[in-house]
Amino acid sequence: MKSIKYIILTLGIIAGLGLATMPTPVMAATVIGDACAADPSSVLCQKKDDNAISMVKIIINSLLFILGAVAVLVIIIGGIRYATSMGDAKRVESAKNTIMYAVIGLIVALLAYAIVNFVVTTI
Repeated sequence: MKSIKYIILTLGIIAGLGLATMPTPVMAATVIGDACAADPSSVLCQKKDDNAISMVKIIINSLLFILGAVAVLVIIIGGIRYATSMGDAKRVESAKNTIMYAVIGLIVALLAYAIVNFVVTTI
């Protein structure tokens, strides 16, 4: 049990460092606005997509990506628990259930992703 806590802590630290090193988006809205005011027919101005549907699609796709990543992480944790169960029937069964539920969650996330993309593209 103690080793699982250390594994989760280590993965959390790695994830935190990964998020800390992500690039920060640059906010240059006034430059784009000025460019569109000078030349409204430019490619930059024509590719604006500020409608609510695209924002919802971005948010839902991001959440589903995170859900899928968590499911894969739980599958890995279940595999580690299975490998370290040392033949104890209760621990083996618990690890198998963890893997099974994570796979079910991953399948649900993939199906939700497909359904959301289908609905958003047909609207």
